[in-house]
Amino acid sequence: MEKEARFRNKITWFSTGFSVLVVWVHSANGELFLGRSETAKKVMEFEKFLGFTIGQMAVPGFFMMSGYLFFRGFRWEKLSGKWNSRIRSVLVPFLMWNSIYYLGYVIGSRLPVVTDIMGKGRIPFDWYTAVEAVLHYSYHYVFWYLYQLILLILLAPVLYGVLRRPAAGAAALTVCFWGTLKGITIPCLNMDALFYYSLAAFGGLHGRKLVEGGWTVGRCAAGAGLFAAAAGILTVRWPGGIGEGVLLRTLWPIGLWLMTDETRLPAPREWMKYNFYLYAIHFALVRLINKTAARCCPGSWPVPVMLYLLMPAFMITVSAVTGKWLRRYAPGAWLLLNGGR
Repeated sequence: MEKEARFRNKITWFSTGFSVLVVWVHSANGELFLGRSETAKKVMEFEKFLGFTIGQMAVPGFFMMSGYLFFRGFRWEKLSGKWNSRIRSVLVPFLMWNSIYYLGYVIGSRLPVVTDIMGKGRIPFDWYTAVEAVLHYSYHYVFWYLYQLILLILLAPVLYGVLRRPAAGAAALTVCFWGTLKGITIPCLNMDALFYYSLAAFGGLHGRKLVEGGWTVGRCAAGAGLFAAAAGILTVRWPGGIGEGVLLRTLWPIGLWLMTDETRLPAPREWMKYNFYLYAIHFALVRLINKTAARCCPGSWPVPVMLYLLMPAFMITVSAVTGKWLRRYAPGAWLLLNGGR
């Protein structure tokens, strides 16, 4: 396998791992099954550790991969091509999936059994609500990530103008991290998302040898050191302040990347090629499954724990089966929904 193929293969493996964590982030179900009991508290503590502590590396990891890939070898003349490709891979799926979720909630809110499980009452079906749902992901909450990503992509000229000079870029990253610590807000844009994305963009411009270099013992040791530092933050200072949270979510994915030997990663399996589709469909299905199961098996702690642990495998299976069906029988729709991936 050539170097570029190994790099792309590694991206796929990391995307798959982060996708599993994202499913766990949204699968917490202890309170649904057990109410506000002591048993529910213990179940939620376990799920919180896996989904809301370990799992919190997933979205920063996606921001970093997106930033790196956009600015990998970037030059001014590549801007229009990069923007055009992201219209297909990010903007179009954002609009389409938000529309689908809105229509799904509108229909579901008018079906007696489904609306009870949804618990949102009757969803208005009008232009104002529809536009709000499509542009502001009102019924597809996990697309806050794509919304932030779209804003960051639009900022590409500004980011490149600052980050292309190493000294100016390092200073800008320092200011961005400081702004995150101080809770400084930017209209519409999350400061921590800007930091993760910009840090990786800086790597794409100035650190390709470091990011894409072959595995060595020294490289693995450096990654293990970063990983250990993140574990130390988790053990000693967690839950700390904003700074501890951002450092943890930055160091873990970077450390894991440096520790992973890309030459030992096998070629991706077919089901690993549906990561974006999995991200798009999982939220509503996870909530529907958990709420339905909680109605059928209330008060039993093994059920929510087992369901929680198995949810990623179940969602991966659903995404692979339905995605394969769409690719075969509705290729045009599949390309739009999956962003041409």
